Amino acid sequence: MPCRRADEEASLGNTKNLSGEKDHALRQNFESSSLHPSGDPDGNGDFPEGGARAWSVVFGSTCALTALFGVINTTGVFQQYLSSHQLSSYGAGPIGWIFSFGLFMTFFGGVQVGPLFDAKGPRVLMFTGSILLFLSMVLLGECTEYWHFFTVYGLVGGLGGALINTPAVACVGHYFLVKRGSAMGIAFTSGSIGGIVFPLMLQQLFPLVGFAWSTRILAFVLLVLLVLANLLVKSRLPPTPGGRVLPDFSVFKDLALTFCTLGIFFLEWGLFVPLAYISSYAVDHGRSTAFGFQIVAVLNAGSFFGRWLPGLVSDKIGRYNTIIITIVLCIVTIFALWLPAQDSEVILILFATCFGFASGSNLGLAPVVVGQLCKTESYGRYYATCYTIVSFGTLTGVPIAGQILSTSNGSYVGLIVFAGVSYVVALACFIVSRACRVGLAVHAKW
Repeated sequence: MPCRRADEEASLGNTKNLSGEKDHALRQNFESSSLHPSGDPDGNGDFPEGGARAWSVVFGSTCALTALFGVINTTGVFQQYLSSHQLSSYGAGPIGWIFSFGLFMTFFGGVQVGPLFDAKGPRVLMFTGSILLFLSMVLLGECTEYWHFFTVYGLVGGLGGALINTPAVACVGHYFLVKRGSAMGIAFTSGSIGGIVFPLMLQQLFPLVGFAWSTRILAFVLLVLLVLANLLVKSRLPPTPGGRVLPDFSVFKDLALTFCTLGIFFLEWGLFVPLAYISSYAVDHGRSTAFGFQIVAVLNAGSFFGRWLPGLVSDKIGRYNTIIITIVLCIVTIFALWLPAQDSEVILILFATCFGFASGSNLGLAPVVVGQLCKTESYGRYYATCYTIVSFGTLTGVPIAGQILSTSNGSYVGLIVFAGVSYVVALACFIVSRACRVGLAVHAKW
């Protein structure tokens, strides 16, 4: 294949100046690691792969992502609560735009944050983002109108998320290569921790202190996590000024990256539909509101193990191989469990657990497979450019599903099929992207 030949020529050009053990290690790890960074051909030194500073960065990233993705993974709770209280006069589609716009801002904002991170490092970006995310949750309790929620959660919170997300993810990649899947998996378990704790916390707080004080209490929990993140997340590589702030679409000349980006786009179309609608699905099928909160926590509990274990496995069998396997599992759980679940509490719990596990690696491994296709010092730019495209998936997926629900007279069949088909398309894209690097060799570690 042309893209494979180009990749092999690039690999030869980057490895011919290496010698001895370093050259041997590069060739030995070729299939299991990032193409260029594996030998660190640009003279940035070997990856630490551990040590106090490296693991403190992972812990700091975990704190940052607990705050950010813990809130994102609680979307189903907010969606269900607002649809029956402040925004009860609005349909599922319009309410979905609030949360999808927040996701869009988080990922689309990476187009600015990625090159700024490359040039300036994480400090100012994460500090500013922390302030915005904290203020977003404090002010959320004061919202009464649709545009209030859209501005506070979608715009302010989404922008804060963008400033936190890219530095927190990219800094982990500065310290790990061979163990990158494991390290990233550990960092991304944080979203599951927040997604377990926050819904159960809000379930208890809403009837006790009301919506406003519940969100304020959550805001101060986020503040503690974000303070730790700001103290611990540090870059290893020196700044590289002069990076582009606009997306660098020339990177899509690499067909492997093009199909990888499309794969993540459709993956996120499928991923956020269950996260956003599983709570309302349970309530609309006769379960209690308390169960609607709890099923979100169950899904995130499954996701906790799904974020960590596949990351560990990916270092053994390859990052692409692992994400392809987990996508297949997502497809099976959606069509075999969620579609026929109806009012069965047992099947719904089984779906939430299995889908949580299968989808847990989606967010954690996606940045890793992107990093596998570029040089380490360019990772922020590649990541940001990729997620410029992916962000439109996060923007449109939940509202499209909500509109399908509204036009189906409350039937969730179309919404579930939409999520499942999105995963099928994502699977095809990742298979093609992998083929651009290693061909159709099923047993290749990549």
